[in-house]
Amino acid sequence: MTTHSAPLVSLQSPKDVSLSQIESELGDIWQSYSNPSVDGSSLAAVRAATFTLVVYEPEETQQLLATLGYYTGPIDGIGGPRTEAAIRAAQETYKLTIDGKSSPQLLEQLRRALAICRGEIIEEGAACSMSSYAMDSEGAGIADAIASQNPCRIISMFPGSHQTDEGVSAQVSAYCPIQKQNKNALVCCEYIMLKGAEQSLERSHGLVKGLLITELPSYVWWKATPNLDQTLFRELGQTCDAVIVDSSQFMADPEGDLQQIHQLLESDIAISDLNWRRLAPWQELAAEAFDSPERWDGLLEVDRVTIDYEKGNDAQALMFLGWIASRPHLEWQPIKRVHEAGDYDIQRITFKSRAGREIEAELAAIPIGDPGIVIGDIVDFRLSSTNLEADCCTILCSEATGCMRMERGTDNCYIQQVSPIADQKAENLLAETLSSWSRDLLYEESLAIAAAIIAIG
Repeated sequence: MTTHSAPLVSLQSPKDVSLSQIESELGDIWQSYSNPSVDGSSLAAVRAATFTLVVYEPEETQQLLATLGYYTGPIDGIGGPRTEAAIRAAQETYKLTIDGKSSPQLLEQLRRALAICRGEIIEEGAACSMSSYAMDSEGAGIADAIASQNPCRIISMFPGSHQTDEGVSAQVSAYCPIQKQNKNALVCCEYIMLKGAEQSLERSHGLVKGLLITELPSYVWWKATPNLDQTLFRELGQTCDAVIVDSSQFMADPEGDLQQIHQLLESDIAISDLNWRRLAPWQELAAEAFDSPERWDGLLEVDRVTIDYEKGNDAQALMFLGWIASRPHLEWQPIKRVHEAGDYDIQRITFKSRAGREIEAELAAIPIGDPGIVIGDIVDFRLSSTNLEADCCTILCSEATGCMRMERGTDNCYIQQVSPIADQKAENLLAETLSSWSRDLLYEESLAIAAAIIAIG
C-alpha cells in the first residue's frame, strides 16, 4: 500500500502534566477548540471517534531527537517522514551516513550529546549542542501513516533502561491531519506519552487500562519482545482488541517469540503480525500456480518443498511453510526436524499428509549483504515431487535475486518472479491493519503449524 502523507497541524505541543491531570488537560484542549475563531481564521477541532492505539517502544531514538531539538512532532514511537527527516539532520551533525535510519552509532552520539547538555559529561571541548529550532523541517507538518488513519488517542510508553525507578512522567499533546474535517471542525488525535524506568511502567498497567476509551476499539503495538511473564504485556493483551507485533523484529530468539505469540492465540488473545502481511505476494502467486483444474491433482503429489530466506530470522519462512502445510486437501503435520551445521543453517522438516504420504521440506538461510529494512525476507521457493509424472513443479523467486539458482535441474516448471508489496515499512503496514482489522484465520492456522515445527526441536 502506498501511503500518501497528509499535512499535520499542532493544537498542543507536548506539555508536561502529572498523571492525575492527563484527562483534565486533554479536556481543556477540546474545550478551547470547541468553536471556530470569531474572525474565521481558524477552525474548531474535535477528537476523532475511531480507536485507541497503545505503542510500547523500548527504542529511544525519537525521544532523544525531541529532547535535543531535532524533532518537533508527536512523540509516539511511530516512524514517518518527520522522524526520518530529524534522523537525517542528526546524522549530518554527527557526520554519520545519512540514510534516515536509526543505528547504534546514532544512538550513542545522541546519548552522549544529551549527557553533555545535562552536565553528566564534562571534558575539554565538549559543549552542549541542543538546538533551539526545529531541524526536521524537511518533514515538518507531515502526518505519519498512523496519524493519517485519524486515531482518537495514542498512548505511547517509553521504558528507559538506564533510568532509576522514580515513577512515571507524562506529557500530553494534540495534532490534526488537516484532510480530516467534519463540517467546520478538524478531526484530531490526542497523544499521551508515558515515560519511566521499565519497572515503573510495569507497575502502570492499571493507569494505562484506565486511559483506554472503553467505547472505542483499542489496539496495542508491542515493539519489544513479547513476554508472557511481563504483567504489562499480559494485561494489555487481555484488555485490548488485538496485540500487533512485527516478527521481523524478533532477532534474539525468533522461534521462541513465535511460540509465545502462538500461546497468546491459544489464550484467545487476538494477534496481528505485520510480517505476515509481507507474505501476501508469495501466497497469491503460489495459489495462482494451481488455479488451473489440470494442476489440481498435481498439488496432491507434492512431496518436496524448498524455501530460501535471508539469514537472520526464519519467522517468514516458518509461517509460509505453515501456510502451505495447512492448505485444504494437504493438511500436512510435522513429525521430524533436523538442523544441519553450516553457512546456510539448513533445516530439514518431515511432514506426514492426511493420506499418510511423507513430505520433505528444506529451509535454507541465505547470507545477504544488504538485507534492507526487513530481516528474513523469503528469497526463493520451490514445490516439486519425486513422482516425475506429476504436474506440480512450481518456482517462485524474488525480483532481486532472479530464478536461475532454483531453475537448475528442473523442466516444465511454473515459474514466476515475486514483486514485494509496495511498502514494507512497519508503520505503513500497521496503518493498513488498523484501517480494516479483523481476525485472520489463515494466519492463525499457519502459525499453529509453525509452532508445531518449532516444538519438535
